[in-house]
Formats: sequence, C-alpha cells, structure tokens
Amino acid sequence: MNVQNRHGDPVDPVPFLVCTMTAVMLLFSVGPLYGLAYGLPVWAGLTVATAGTVAVAAVAYHRLVWTAPPPSVQIAPELRFQRLIYIGIGFAVLLVGVSAPLAL
Repeated sequence: MNVQNRHGDPVDPVPFLVCTMTAVMLLFSVGPLYGLAYGLPVWAGLTVATAGTVAVAAVAYHRLVWTAPPPSVQIAPELRFQRLIYIGIGFAVLLVGVSAPLAL
C-alpha cells in the first residue's frame, strides 16, 4: 500500500490503521452501553459511537499520515515515551469523566 504524506514522502499506514481500529473496537463496545446507562436509546449510542470513530479516524489520519515525518526522520525515544504517557493520562481522565456520573 503506497501511502504518502503531504510532501509526497512514503508513510507507514499501520499506526493509522491500528489507532482507527482500536477506536472502532472501544467506541462500539462501550459507547452504546454508556448511552443506555445515561438513558439514551441504542440508536443514539450507536450514532455517538460512529461520530466518535469518524473524529478519531480524522485526527489519526491528520497526525499519523498527512503530517507524518518521512521514515528518514528519527523522533527521540524520550519524546515518544512522553507522548505515550500524556495519551495514557488523557485516556484515564476521559474514562473517569465518563464513569463518574454513573457512580453518583
């Protein structure tokens, strides 16, 4: 598969695909259940999960394909680890924020 960034350099599409498929898995497995817990009908939960999936796919495409550096550019491991920690903290805050109203 020949995927190119905005400068025409080849880019590995696997991180984009993994990110998007993980979002599909999480949003469609948890989204409708949270919707039911909040009193939404199933179709509304599926609509929200679909909108979330489209949003995640658009952001992932922009970050991992469109503005991705070419393979010759190396990003420092410390910076990659720091980004991973920030994403993990953000994901944890998101889960607590969505789950906290259900506990009250």
